[in-house]
Amino acid sequence: MPFEKIQAEKLSQSVARQIELLILRGILRPGERLPAERELADRFGVSRPSLREALAELQGRGLLVSRASAGVFVADVLGSAFSPALVQLFASHDEAVFDYLTFRSDLEGLAAERAALHASETDLMVIGAIFQKMEAAHLKRNPADEAELDADFHLSIIEASHNVVMLHMMRSMFQLLREGVFYNRQAMFKQRPIREQLLEQHRAINSALQARDPDTARKAVVDHLAFVERSLTHQRKADRNDAIARQRFQHEVTR
Repeated sequence: MPFEKIQAEKLSQSVARQIELLILRGILRPGERLPAERELADRFGVSRPSLREALAELQGRGLLVSRASAGVFVADVLGSAFSPALVQLFASHDEAVFDYLTFRSDLEGLAAERAALHASETDLMVIGAIFQKMEAAHLKRNPADEAELDADFHLSIIEASHNVVMLHMMRSMFQLLREGVFYNRQAMFKQRPIREQLLEQHRAINSALQARDPDTARKAVVDHLAFVERSLTHQRKADRNDAIARQRFQHEVTR
């Protein structure tokens, strides 16, 4: 008969399994510092030697990293699926920007649909709370805060879809977005007509999710990202035209 004796799991293995699940589910994030050893051992209800054994195992697997005099952190490498060379390529070519937006539209549309169907009430409360912060930042006319909350809002939808592969892939993409690799989001939020439309688009997304309407949620996300693409196309054309006009002006005043 294909039966085997049950092996009792070591405490350190149980601790390691719990930490790796928190990382997998996106609860512990890249670069996040774990509590001090004594506090963490108390939370798990294990001895400090058992905790050290678990942390050593996770460090050996590249999930955690220890920094002298600073503590133990979730490995930063988990926050990026892209090599520095590839990031530089993305930043150097407009083609990558629009492919990025198409990729986001496909994945985030699906995430919004899944979130409308599978999000918990707490997930929806998080999404709603972030949108309220977006409204407050909008009233204060703070483009930097609006841009940061924009990324938080979209990531909260992906988290609410409860798909860990999608979560980690899109978190990497949004880190590049925050770093301005693809385009300057703050510049978009400085333009009043665009700011107003972006807020209303996010309102439509939030409303559809709160109503648990998957089709409307997906369409709202796709429409929003199509608007972003049109706005970027228009802005880049305007920037090129302005650069040419400046060259003409400089030529006129110097000849």
